[in-house]
Amino acid sequence: MRLTILGGGGFRVPLVYGALLADRGEGRVTRVVLHDLDAGRLAAVTRVLAEQAAGVPDAPRVTATTDLDEAVRGADFVFSAIRVGGLEGRAHDERVALAEGVLGQETVGAGGIAYGLRTVPVAVDIARRVARLAPDAWVINFTNPAGLVTEAMSRHLGDRVIGICDSPVGLGRRIARVLGVDPDEAWIDYVGLNHLGWVRGLRVAGRDELPRLLADPELLGSFEEGRLFGPEWLRELGAIPNEYLHYYYFNRETVDAYRRAERTRGGFLRDQQAGFYKAALAPGVSALAAWQRTRAEREATYMSENREAAGAGEREAEDLSGGYEQVALALMRAIARNERATLILNVRNRGTLPVLDSEAVIEVPCLVGADGAHPVAAGPLPDHATGLVCAVKAVEREVLAAAESGSRATAVKAFALHPLVDSVAVARRLVDGYTAVHPGLAYLT
Repeated sequence: MRLTILGGGGFRVPLVYGALLADRGEGRVTRVVLHDLDAGRLAAVTRVLAEQAAGVPDAPRVTATTDLDEAVRGADFVFSAIRVGGLEGRAHDERVALAEGVLGQETVGAGGIAYGLRTVPVAVDIARRVARLAPDAWVINFTNPAGLVTEAMSRHLGDRVIGICDSPVGLGRRIARVLGVDPDEAWIDYVGLNHLGWVRGLRVAGRDELPRLLADPELLGSFEEGRLFGPEWLRELGAIPNEYLHYYYFNRETVDAYRRAERTRGGFLRDQQAGFYKAALAPGVSALAAWQRTRAEREATYMSENREAAGAGEREAEDLSGGYEQVALALMRAIARNERATLILNVRNRGTLPVLDSEAVIEVPCLVGADGAHPVAAGPLPDHATGLVCAVKAVEREVLAAAESGSRATAVKAFALHPLVDSVAVARRLVDGYTAVHPGLAYLT
């Protein structure tokens, strides 16, 4: 089976390859094709993968190319993990927003909109190429903003594109861990949009264990989300929000923390990864060891500004292991081998949330098999969550419309309607600021 990874020079590709090396089942991936626009990054990552595969019998064969059509043609699965504009683009997204006093995070608020406006036209082009060159392939979208990009691609690939994120899985496992239950035996009642969802229940053998957690302030304060949001707020919500909702519930504090930081997150990763790619290509250096050191630092500093704003302290060791590669592998296995699985994924709504139309991409538990991913019916959201989901989905739709039409006015509308952008005047200045630093937004007129 052939897997193509778009963004194959990306830093997290070795996580995916490591998961593939551990898969010894029938019908596993035997060939991996890496595609990237940057040949140097491809060379660095290929070196890491070669070290990972050393001594592993029948390791998937790896090839690399900068030709997109060559990479896509004949693929069984396509992982889309691109970053349009690179980490320099992410740093620009953060700085332009912070200069206006609003959030520039890559998937939330102004930064997420800017990233989406750059990424959607490229993602749509990829979707069209896959439909033409590999019509039977399944596309697994890692590219952020994951829900928005998956919806853009679904307009050309239908249900053959599925978005993934490790945040809901990590949240469910943390809740199970603190409750002392096996996460593999638990049903996680999670619903929302990508980076905008809530765990409303965690059922084991038909019994909902979440009320036990919500009733115990000590337990609530003992894991990442409890420290981020505080036990009192979680009890008021009656649910455990995805960590990214910290940007909404504590926006002022988080923006202040970001503005005080020596470097933005994007700036930190840009500089850190530049060091890694240089080291990985140096003769006599272990590219794998360089990658491992860089990854450990990257994971330890994840959402550090939010934890600073909340006084949440350092991340626990159990939360430093990533996880999105395991979600991707489980999804691929379920489809390729018809190994029925339940996974939290980004898929078209199909009536799951009545407040949204059928084509809206949402993030919910899905039953997965050879025929793809099918969302499981979800109970209605409380009013506060419904309002937020509908508002953010409306913004996503304006981003898609702006990307399709090239309308600057529609782009301004997308920024202005976002709950974390507090002024139409600010929205106009954001569009001016972003078009000034991003050549990829020159299409907005």
